[in-house]
Amino acid sequence: MEITKKPKIKDIPYSEFTDNDSLEELVKELNQGRTNVILGVLDDVVNWGRSNSLWPLTFATSCCGIEFMALGAARYDMARFGFEVARSSPRQADMIMVCGTITNKMAPVLKRLYDQMADPKYVIAVGGCAVSGGPFVKSYHVLNGVDKILPVDVYIPGCPPRPEAFYYGMMQLQRKVKIEKFFGGVNKKQKKEQSEE
Repeated sequence: MEITKKPKIKDIPYSEFTDNDSLEELVKELNQGRTNVILGVLDDVVNWGRSNSLWPLTFATSCCGIEFMALGAARYDMARFGFEVARSSPRQADMIMVCGTITNKMAPVLKRLYDQMADPKYVIAVGGCAVSGGPFVKSYHVLNGVDKILPVDVYIPGCPPRPEAFYYGMMQLQRKVKIEKFFGGVNKKQKKEQSEE
């Protein structure tokens, strides 16, 4: 058994850290002492984990819910993408999938469920009814788009959308999560004008 000397890791004052070359020199020095070092951005690691384990809160009120059920079956198998843990409690869910028609009577319940979810939370509007009211667009009792009460991140159009469209929309949400700032910087849900203040 070969005993190597312990690596000496010195602290880098912020004033000295001006470029990546000084950090690369530190890594080379540590690698010469047989210490394995991997450099990366912690945001990338955290966002990779978050984007590949999005747990949906199902809110299915009509036929789009049946298409969502098809995702969990063997043919489409949403477990491959990390969406398999469909929760029925808003406190355990990362995103809410609004599948189907939202009536004016149901809108306050949906808003309450959204408010009970932990941050960061996302909304996917699934189907023509959730996106714009669908065939009930001129009806007095249907909400013309869930974006009237919730901030929607991804829209999945269709009446009802096929499971492939579900996957495409969910992968778009994964891409959106992967580029967010988790540590430092501005709040991930802030608008550009708010971050410039």
